[in-house]
Amino acid sequence: MRPEPTAPLAAAAARRHELTRSRAVQAIRELDRSTQPVTFASVAAAAGISRSWLYTQPDIRSQISRLRDAGGQPQRPAIPGRQRATDASLRSRLAAALERNRQLTEENGRLKRQLAHALGDQRSAPPRSGNDPTA
Repeated sequence: MRPEPTAPLAAAAARRHELTRSRAVQAIRELDRSTQPVTFASVAAAAGISRSWLYTQPDIRSQISRLRDAGGQPQRPAIPGRQRATDASLRSRLAAALERNRQLTEENGRLKRQLAHALGDQRSAPPRSGNDPTA
């Protein structure tokens, strides 16, 4: 009995599939170990494979989704207790900022009034002539 002519092609496709799977799994492990975000795009780039292929593999897809969802936002290091601002400190800073804002609003209004008066004085002043030696 002669072997199927497509048998070598099927064997090569199976080898390529397993190689691609192993590259994807290795990329997932490396990304997870390095604390980089595990996403379909990052796994595909690290493994040198297409994102669409990753979506067709249910076990790999679920592993990436689980790690992506578990990763959430990158963890920032906790601030030591003695360096954290207390509620009283934050309220004090807010009160100071609100007072400064009130002062700047008053100053802004005062300057606008001064400018309006100066422009009004300038408009009501007689026009100057360029030939007037006393000016």
